[in-house]
Amino acid sequence: MSTTRSFAPDDRSHERRDRPGDCDVPGAGHEVRRINLSDAMGVVPLARDFTRQALYEWGWLPAATDESRATAEDILLVVSELVTNACLHGGGPRELRLQRTPKMPKTLRMEVTDSGPGDPAPRTPHRAGRPGGHGMFIVERLCLDWGVSRSAEGGPGKTVWAELAGPV
Repeated sequence: MSTTRSFAPDDRSHERRDRPGDCDVPGAGHEVRRINLSDAMGVVPLARDFTRQALYEWGWLPAATDESRATAEDILLVVSELVTNACLHGGGPRELRLQRTPKMPKTLRMEVTDSGPGDPAPRTPHRAGRPGGHGMFIVERLCLDWGVSRSAEGGPGKTVWAELAGPV
């Protein structure tokens, strides 16, 4: 269950807005959306808005149940944490990629590519009362799985990915 607010302020109605960088790539039963975040201003809200738009287009919003609404909020929170982590520790995010599996079980894979050399890891031990350092702990707690993929060319940079179960 999500620890965020009980409902998103704009998940009850929605108007379609086309966004630059939004790309649907069908294949093997998956749908993919991606947006270039390089040199963009306000990348965290931009990433959340882009993700929210994808959830609407995939029919995951507006949410029919409280549990589905909580799932959508968890997705938005994880995207925020991954992009923020890339901003703080990865030299800035280059791309956000969302890949959904529409068949049961529904899953959403979120990938943020950056140019940083390090690997993210939840702080151990986790100290809830201290500011900062909670992002990857939140990702670990909410997601089915998460990890890091290195550039195929062996150069700097990485893709941090996380997978969440979609609404039923």
